[in-house]
Amino acid sequence: MGVLDGKVAVITGGSRGLGLAMVRAFANAGAAVVLASRSADAVQRAVDELRAAGGKAEGMPCDVAEREQVEALAALALQKFGRLDVWVNNAGVAGPYGPTMAIDPAAFLRVIETNIIGVYNGSYTAMLHFLSQGRGKLINVLGRGYNEPVPFQNAYAASKAWIHSFTRALGRETRDSGVGVFALAPGMLVTDLLTDVEVISGYENRLSVMGTIIRMWARPPESSAAKAVWLASSATDGKTGQVVKMMTPGMMLSGALREGLRRLARQAPPEPVKLRVIPAAGPARAES
Repeated sequence: MGVLDGKVAVITGGSRGLGLAMVRAFANAGAAVVLASRSADAVQRAVDELRAAGGKAEGMPCDVAEREQVEALAALALQKFGRLDVWVNNAGVAGPYGPTMAIDPAAFLRVIETNIIGVYNGSYTAMLHFLSQGRGKLINVLGRGYNEPVPFQNAYAASKAWIHSFTRALGRETRDSGVGVFALAPGMLVTDLLTDVEVISGYENRLSVMGTIIRMWARPPESSAAKAVWLASSATDGKTGQVVKMMTPGMMLSGALREGLRRLARQAPPEPVKLRVIPAAGPARAES
C-alpha cells in the first residue's frame, strides 16, 4: 500500500531533473501520474519507464505558458484516470546568467512566461477543479531568489519571488475550501538546471566557484521528491499556505565543514559545471 494509492497527479516539467524524480516517487507511492514537458520524446521515455516498472502513467508535450495546452493536460488526466487529486507546477527555466540589460529580452521573457505564466496557468486550471470538488493538493516549486534578490539571475529569482507570494496568497484566499496549497523550496539540487548553465560572455569567472558550491550544498533530487509526496498525501490534509524548505542552516554548515575536510585531505575535485557562453545582447561590462 502506498500513501498515494488511488490518487491522480499531474506534474509539469516531469521528464527530467526534479520533475522526473517526483514522477518516479509519486508512481512508487501508488499514484497514477500524468506528466508533461515541451519534448514529446522525453515525455514518452518517462511514461514508458513508469509503465515498465508497473506504474500507471500518461503524458503529453505541453508549453505551460499556453493555457489551452495546460487545460488539455488536465483533460487528459480526467479522461484517462477519471479524477484529479494533485497538481505540481514544477516546469521552469533558469535563463542566462549575467546582467539583466545584457540578456536578450526574448530569453528573459521566456523565463517569465514559463515560470510565472506557467505556474499561474497550472494553478488556475487545477484550482478550478479542486475548488469544485472541495479537495485537492496544489504544489508550486520555488527556487533561489524566492526570499531575496539575486543579481545576475534576475529573471529566475524574480519569478520565484512571484511564485512564493502568489502561492501564499492563494492559500490564504482558499483557506476554508478543503484544498491544500503549498510551496516547496527544494534547495540546491544536482540537475541540469544547476550544472548546465548559459552565461553572458565576460561573466564566466563569476561562476568559477560553482563546482565547489554544488559539492558543498547540492543534493540529489530524490529527497525533495519524497517531500512532494508527503505534501500530496493525507499527512497534510486540513493544512494550506505552507512553505516547506528542504535546505536548513545546519545542512549548509555541515556541507561547508565536509568541503573543508576534503580540501585538507586533497580529495576529489569540485563537481563539473558546463558553461555555454553566449554574447551579450545589450550593455554589459566584461568581468573576465
